[in-house]
Amino acid sequence: MKNPSILAGALALAFASPVAFAAASPEVASLREEIQQLRAQYEKRLAELEQRLVSQHTAPVAAPAQPVSTGKGFNPEISLTLQGQYRRMKDIDERHISGFAALADHDHDHGGGERGFSLDHTELVLAANIDSHYRGLVNFGITDGEVEVEEAWFQTTGMGHGLSLRGGRFLSSIGYLNAQHAHAWDFADAPLMYTALFGEHANYGNDGLQLKWVLPTDLFAEVGVEIGRGARFPGTDRDVNGIGSSAIFAHLGGDVGSSHSWRAGLSYLNARAADRHSHFKDVGGEEVTGDFTGRSRTWIADAVWKWAPDGNASARALTLQAEYFQRREDGELNCQGEAGSACAVAVEDDYRTRQHGWYVQAVYKFHPQWRVGLRHDRLDPGTRDYGDNNANIERENHTPKRNSLMVDWSPSEFSRLRLQLARDQSMAGEVDNQLWLQYVMSLGAHGAHRF
Repeated sequence: MKNPSILAGALALAFASPVAFAAASPEVASLREEIQQLRAQYEKRLAELEQRLVSQHTAPVAAPAQPVSTGKGFNPEISLTLQGQYRRMKDIDERHISGFAALADHDHDHGGGERGFSLDHTELVLAANIDSHYRGLVNFGITDGEVEVEEAWFQTTGMGHGLSLRGGRFLSSIGYLNAQHAHAWDFADAPLMYTALFGEHANYGNDGLQLKWVLPTDLFAEVGVEIGRGARFPGTDRDVNGIGSSAIFAHLGGDVGSSHSWRAGLSYLNARAADRHSHFKDVGGEEVTGDFTGRSRTWIADAVWKWAPDGNASARALTLQAEYFQRREDGELNCQGEAGSACAVAVEDDYRTRQHGWYVQAVYKFHPQWRVGLRHDRLDPGTRDYGDNNANIERENHTPKRNSLMVDWSPSEFSRLRLQLARDQSMAGEVDNQLWLQYVMSLGAHGAHRF
């Protein structure tokens, strides 16, 4: 087949009439015979392939040699929140709220008394559905090289009838702000009310159980009860088999038209303390320690009103928020001090206090990326009866208060820069004009914040 023209002619003759073929030369006839052989081989091969294809469709499918695993690997939702600040304020050695017991041995705080630049708070969160029945979460708080387990809990997902059970370490659902972590606050620091109630940590957490029920009503309505160890202020870790603290709460909310929504709540916390170390000042102005043993009971009322045009808060929104508390403590106080102080000789006697306070704030979002807020805090030390220690411990006649103004910029839902100014008069005889510059950066999976 060296000559293409001869091959082309042979192909034409192969399909020509017998008369045309008879006139062909012997060479062309030989080529035609070769082509017919190739054609027969091709048809045979094609028939074999068709037969194999039919057998593939009709043959049974063999089972796999080994079972195939369909389990889901550990792939949790991971989020990291970076929070830091620059703070300018007065140089005051012993910061406290006048008229309220200050913890002698408090844990790390949120937005505490550090001046200048500081790494305020970092949170690492891992969360995932455990199976079809439970969900789990752990939250690590990192401050100045120290790591604290702020939350570590499991929660049911399928109890039904609006019921859910949470167990482990969690932030209590009392009040409104308490269940929010520091990065979700509208201001750089917590209200004075929360610092007075729960110490510098500024919220109440517990190791225990929480049962919550969302009622089947048109309005949002939930009630809940908590029991736990009660190791955090205002209680102490008493190392007993029983319950150290208990709480109940109820929240109600709903919509008014398409642009307004609201929520209100009532809460009660009962905690017990044994030798709770607190700082006081004696009548000579010296610092002394009072060890309180007894019961602390707190009532909280909260209310929130939100406005956004047609419910769309992406461009404009206004939030009004307020909380009020009343706390009663009854027990015994053992006053101790250094030589030369009024409590140099320890005196243990009755201790009764009736105190209250509140805050109110407004935050207005006037641009998709900009907000401005104003907050007013006010506390009342109320009545303080120290029994025989009335002659030893000073009772300052001062009403703690503070005004704060903030503006923040959020170029996205994952980043926020904040400027805050505050006039702090929470200490008797001190007026502290404060300035804050704060950043809050979120990385990874991050769920929606509470209402």
